[in-house]
Amino acid sequence: MNVDVNAIFQIAGIGIIIAMIHTVLKQMGKEDMAHWVTVIGFVVVLFMVVRLLDSLFKEIKTIFLFQ
Repeated sequence: MNVDVNAIFQIAGIGIIIAMIHTVLKQMGKEDMAHWVTVIGFVVVLFMVVRLLDSLFKEIKTIFLFQ
């Protein structure tokens, strides 16, 4: 199984960008929008992690079931 370092950097980049946008919106007084941006960023990262976990479980399944 190849370790995809790009996915880790993508998740970290999304986290940094979301944190900056959240801070800017909070400083502008738009806390509701800041929270929505954070939730949307979390959902995007969650889908990325689910996709990576799916490929991990498929790889484990092929290793132990010898398919």
